Amino acid sequence: MLVLRKAPHFVAPAVINGEEIVDNFSLDQYLGKKYVVFYFYPKDFTFVCPTEILAFQEKLAEFEKRGCAVVGCSTDTEETHLAWLSTPKNKGGIEGVTYPIVADTAKTIAKNFGVLGGYEDYDEEGNAVFVGAPIALRGTFLIDKEGTVHHETINNFPLGRNIDETLRLLDALIYVEKHGEVCPANWQEGKDAMKATKDGVADYLAKH
Repeated sequence: MLVLRKAPHFVAPAVINGEEIVDNFSLDQYLGKKYVVFYFYPKDFTFVCPTEILAFQEKLAEFEKRGCAVVGCSTDTEETHLAWLSTPKNKGGIEGVTYPIVADTAKTIAKNFGVLGGYEDYDEEGNAVFVGAPIALRGTFLIDKEGTVHHETINNFPLGRNIDETLRLLDALIYVEKHGEVCPANWQEGKDAMKATKDGVADYLAKH
């Protein structure tokens, strides 16, 4: 688990603005400047993945207005990312996505974030084998401006994530940092939070 720890450092190729490959992308560029939602998906040119990637794009303005960058990542190559980003939606592509998509071909980023869908082992003859799937599960990480992880979820391959819930958690983190209160169950922007005291809890429960 990475919550309360610094997000693992990496430098890797990525496609930015949906059209340009860069060789040295890092989340370090956001330190002290932006929150980050960093998420993993299993594979390019698949089925559930484009629905999630495009859903993040549809909400991108909402994340950006809160000072948050969205960054995707899979174990595909940067060239495959670019090909998929250049493919129209009506042909199964993700054309129109503008936020960065990282290429974790060495699988080290997925491993360090704890989302690789399997593990390395040895068979009875001593040959190296991989047990499971050598691709990323659907991991989502909410990272503050200092690089600390405040939330993580990891879904199995068939289970698509809820982008609105990610946005709600970002709102909660911003609220906590700004007001010093805590956010109760099902809290949403504009609703009551509470003080982290016995009296604060009692007062909140009495009102709700």
